[in-house]
Formats: sequence, structure tokens, C-alpha cells
Amino acid sequence: MSQEAVSNPAPSTHPSDLAPDTVVVAAGRPERGHDAPVNPPIVLSSTYVGTGQVVDGDRAYGRYSNPTWDPLEEALSALEGASLPGLIFGSGLAAVSAALSLIPVGGVLVMPKHSYQGALVMASELQERGLFTLRTVDIADTEASISAINGTNGKNDGGAEDGFPPASMLWLESPTNPMLEVADLRTLAAAATAVGAVVVTDNTFSTPLVQQPLELGSDVVLHSVTKYLAGHSDVVLGALVTSDAGLRAQLLHHRSIHGAIAGPFEAWLALRGLRTLALRVERSQSTAAALARRLQSHPQVEAVRFPGLETDPGHHRAKVQMRGFGSVLAIEVRGGAAAADAVVNAVRLWTPATSLGGVESLIERRRRHANEPETVPANLLRLSVGIENPDDLWNDLAQALTTTGTR
Repeated sequence: MSQEAVSNPAPSTHPSDLAPDTVVVAAGRPERGHDAPVNPPIVLSSTYVGTGQVVDGDRAYGRYSNPTWDPLEEALSALEGASLPGLIFGSGLAAVSAALSLIPVGGVLVMPKHSYQGALVMASELQERGLFTLRTVDIADTEASISAINGTNGKNDGGAEDGFPPASMLWLESPTNPMLEVADLRTLAAAATAVGAVVVTDNTFSTPLVQQPLELGSDVVLHSVTKYLAGHSDVVLGALVTSDAGLRAQLLHHRSIHGAIAGPFEAWLALRGLRTLALRVERSQSTAAALARRLQSHPQVEAVRFPGLETDPGHHRAKVQMRGFGSVLAIEVRGGAAAADAVVNAVRLWTPATSLGGVESLIERRRRHANEPETVPANLLRLSVGIENPDDLWNDLAQALTTTGTR
């Protein structure tokens, strides 16, 4: 049986010219008919009836396909502007694993030194096993990143012709997690394509409503569906989207054989959450921008990282390639790690927790995680802005900062 063709997309039920904030509501609906359900049902089955030879398009078995996945995969494809259905996975890291499997043995991965922690750890472990070479870069430094892509960066300044091969894959994340650096996606993707590298972009922070990497030259877009797409901190899922049939076939095969599949309940919940994505992003982006401006003048804050600020190093790039600036910001608290921890302990409305993208606002000192890069300041707090009243969020954060500053 060919595992590359056993994902069965639901037929599109909406025109292709709808605005993205309409697509989140309209995509992935069942076919219309008298007494038909408005929402797709949950299908709970581990196997499917069939006789004779299994052919391409047959569901056959629950590890290969589930009708509950199809509407979510269709919706994600429509939002990212892909020509093929997306693929959902059991977690964001499962999607990362599938994407990294596209690197040939002995190949080269170029990745931002500030990326999602799980992706960095996984890439480092795969390098230790000898599967590929990892080159980490300051992704905001376009010239240095292109040198790494071409095989002429740092110690490899002899160039590819002297034994330093070009990249097999370029991994992009913009804005980066948690430093909020902004990459020149179009320029870097073009450089990677020129050397035959696959370009994967983690679009979790921005969501497809704010940034569409496929339009900027990426081959594959990755999401932790856990975050903004599902939006309610109650689902763990991942997704990959591409318009390249060959890459999609490889990713589907990896999902089927390695078994990192989504549960039907999780897929149904994620699609339910997706319906309000536009409203949630609009609200949280607006609040994040307001908080960033206020935090700039707070005496207990040494630095604010947010591409929406005109003073931010990534502001111009973000303005060119994004429709908005996202809902995550980071601050460096005066007084070091202890002072940052004290702020987290002093908030009452903000929730001290990891993750991001939910309706509730979360705050976390990132270096509390042992695997967080040492180049992330110890006093840095990452703030995921939710949909609460902006003044309530500010008042809670300001009192926590002020209390810390008086100790």
C-alpha cells in the first residue's frame, strides 16, 4: 500500500477568494444538504471496511487517515495559501521530527540559534547521532546566514569547494522564540533555494493571518497547533503545510510509519478553536502593541523586544513581510534573574506558565528551562498576550514590576 496517498481531504466548501478572517470560519465545513450538520462530526474508528487490494485513496487504517482530520487540514491549507491539504501531527515536535526527516543523511541544517527550544534540542541530538551537521546562525544577520547557507560561514570560510557543503535545509523562525528577532524571509529563502535546500518556516508565532511563508519562498510551513490555531490551551497538536507534492508525500509517509498521529477529539477541538482565530489575534495583537509601548518607559524594564515598536531592530522587516506584529513580546527586567522571577511571582492576572497563544495571558522566565540557549538573557520574560482587558493586564504587570523594584 502506498502511504503517500491515503490522506483524504474534504472537498472545499468555500470560494478561494475569501479574506483570511472569513476562511477561518468557512473552511472545513461539511457539504451542504437538508439536515446536514453545520460542523464536521467526530469519527472514532481505528480501522475502515475494505476488501481486495488497498489502493491509493483508501483510508484502510486509523494510523493513515481519519475523516475528522480532513476539515482541519483543509482549513490550514486554505489559510497558508497551499495547493495541497495540510498534515496534522500529534504534537508540534512530531511535526518538527517529520520536517527534519527531509534532511538527507550527511546533509547540513542551518537553523537560528534562537529557535523553539524543542526544535533546537532535537536538531542537536540528531547531529550527535551523525545524521547531519547543524549550523546555528543569528537569523537577523542576513549576510552571515547566507554564508552559512552557502557553506562559507565562520570556520567554514573556505567555502563549499573546500569541503564545506551548502545547506540541505534552511530552518526559519521569524520572529524568533523568545528573542523576537526578525529574519528577511524572502531573501534567505531565495538563497537556500539557489543551493537546492528545502526551506522550512515555523510560523507558530505569527499565524497565517499575520504572515504567509509560502508566498515568501518557503517550501514547508510548520505550526504548533497547540498555540494560536487551537487557542485555548487544551490541545497538543502540530501541523505541516506545503504545496510540493513530493515533499508532502515524504511527510505523510513519515507520519504514517512513525505513528505521530492526531487524536480525533484533538483535531475536532482545534478546528473549533480555529473559528475564532481572527478575533483572538486582532485583540491580542492590539493589546501586545499597547503593552510594549507602556513597558518602554517603565523604570524597572531594561529592554522591550517587540517588532511592532519603531525602535525595534526588526521593525522594518516585520512591516514589509507581516500583516501586524504578533502577540508575543519579551522584556528584560532590571535586577537580573531574581528580579524577573519576583515579577512572575507577583502577578495575579497573568498566568505563570510555559506555552503561548491561548486566550489567557501567560508570563515566563525562559532561562528557567535548562535547555534554553545561554544567549537568552537570564532576566528575560516572555509574555504571551491574551484577550483580557488591556488595562487590567497592564495594571497587574505594572504593580508586579513596581513591587519588585521597591524590594
